[in-house]
Amino acid sequence: MATEEKQLRKQKKEQKPKDQRLKTERRRLIPIWLRIVIVVVLSVIALAAGLMIGYGVLGDGEPLDALKWSTWQRIIDFISGM
Repeated sequence: MATEEKQLRKQKKEQKPKDQRLKTERRRLIPIWLRIVIVVVLSVIALAAGLMIGYGVLGDGEPLDALKWSTWQRIIDFISGM
């Protein structure tokens, strides 16, 4: 009788991890690589918007000038003392 109880307990212990494994497995709606791409794209958009707002609204310049290379070259020259 005691051996039957031990066998039942052993079977329950063996079944439990399988049940837990099935419950924790799930299929992702959006893959991880796509999430990373989305975050990078949104970050670039936020950076561009912030540059345009900072340069255009706060700095009294044209917002689209913040995205031009000539503007950044002028800023780099000003900082480096050329």
